[in-house]
Amino acid sequence: MTTQETEQWDSGPYAAAIRAQRGDLSLRDGEGWCLPLDLERWCARADAGDRAVLRRCRGRVLDIGCGAGRFVEALARRGQNVLGIDVCPSAVRTTVGRGGSALLRSVFEPLPYEGRWGTALLIDGNIGIGGDPRRLLRRIRDLVHAQGLLLVETAPEDVDELKQVRIHAGHRPVSAVVPWASVGAEALDRHARASGWTAAERWTAPRTRHFVALRARA
Repeated sequence: MTTQETEQWDSGPYAAAIRAQRGDLSLRDGEGWCLPLDLERWCARADAGDRAVLRRCRGRVLDIGCGAGRFVEALARRGQNVLGIDVCPSAVRTTVGRGGSALLRSVFEPLPYEGRWGTALLIDGNIGIGGDPRRLLRRIRDLVHAQGLLLVETAPEDVDELKQVRIHAGHRPVSAVVPWASVGAEALDRHARASGWTAAERWTAPRTRHFVALRARA
């Protein structure tokens, strides 16, 4: 991500909403597409849908775009070695305050244990980070070990779209335009095969959430 892109997340309404643990925020493009940012759920403890992801985590876990840290907290409580990364200082502070470990870092910057992570997470729409799924998937393939897993929450519909979005508070734009990807399970499978991954499992969870487990391919 560029400096301009990360700046949309590290200040202003998003950072304030993380601190307040609530907020009427969404990502919207100019054509009516909207992705609500479910701050209250993200700031709460892991729910049933999250626990289905947690059960599949193996080895050292990297939570990419950890937000308020509910996955990092839950995995740490289970005794797993886990690190969250986020470009929002409020998110990192919140995660650490919940007893987890987190770094203020983009996934595209140098990270600890490169090539040795057992599981990486892209939850809550984070497959959209940077607006280029294949670039993101290739980067994560370099982060995990030869048998590593990537657990991805996908869009519920079969979409594969690059969007130019802004963070909105209510219906008011409060950020500059940044690229974002909206990716369903079928599209993720195509991107994964082109980026060093093989789809290993799909499942759904309450609240119409959809997930795919990818396995690193040699």
